Amino acid sequence: MVIKPDIDLLLSKVDSKYTLCIVASRRARQINDMMHGVRDQALLTMQASQIAQITSTKPITLALEEIANGDIGYERTAESYK
Repeated sequence: MVIKPDIDLLLSKVDSKYTLCIVASRRARQINDMMHGVRDQALLTMQASQIAQITSTKPITLALEEIANGDIGYERTAESYK
């Protein structure tokens, strides 16, 4: 099983594997919330095949791809991450 994006690429974007886990999980939660809102609205206006295509990629995969592409970053604060 090949993991994409590559773990070495992901780790080069953050300072530790723990940071990667936190940043990816928080972004995946945001994407999941957004997808639920879009899905509810799409049920009223789109066909089933269009909805399936939009929601076929898991939120964590999208989050990791965003990190690998440099689309999102993080800011370490005294207590947490932003």
